[in-house]
Amino acid sequence: MCSGNICRSPMAEQLLRTGLAQHEGIRVSSAGTVGLIGHPMDAQAAALAAQLGVTDTGSHIARELDAPIVGDAQLVFAMAREHRRAVVELEPRAARRTFTIREFARIVTEITDDDLAEVAALPATDAPARLSAAVAVVASMRGMVDRPASPEDDDVIDPYRRTADVYERSASELRPAVNAVVAFTHRVLSL
Repeated sequence: MCSGNICRSPMAEQLLRTGLAQHEGIRVSSAGTVGLIGHPMDAQAAALAAQLGVTDTGSHIARELDAPIVGDAQLVFAMAREHRRAVVELEPRAARRTFTIREFARIVTEITDDDLAEVAALPATDAPARLSAAVAVVASMRGMVDRPASPEDDDVIDPYRRTADVYERSASELRPAVNAVVAFTHRVLSL
């Protein structure tokens, strides 16, 4: 989730969908806090997503975040702290399952198999229960894992209407976070 839902969040959505395609039943979608409803994905963001392996950048249609979207989600990724705050203001009960994507990635790299023992005890065929339990573990580690040098390091820079270099920087911040989320999800579902 980002502001307009035409740059960062659709790129994250598509990268996550591509990375998690082998897991049936995982749905990935995006929205914006001030969504540019009905707009396609920004052309520069779509080109970057295609360079990163996304094959269907043309089907994205921007939408605005609302309470039902948040309520239906097991996990909400914000592109910046301001978006995380907007989610929690919209749906306070979502606080423990809402992270900036870079924050989540930073935390999951510190989680051990011992931390996931309760997740491993759940049936391997119950992916939703495993993912929900894993998100609870990540939430419990918030504040226990080293914080970034600067709070802005948990944000993905907004490239909208900026230079190609800023789009590249945004993608370079997003891609490792997406990779960490994908790796963690594979790990949780294969314990």
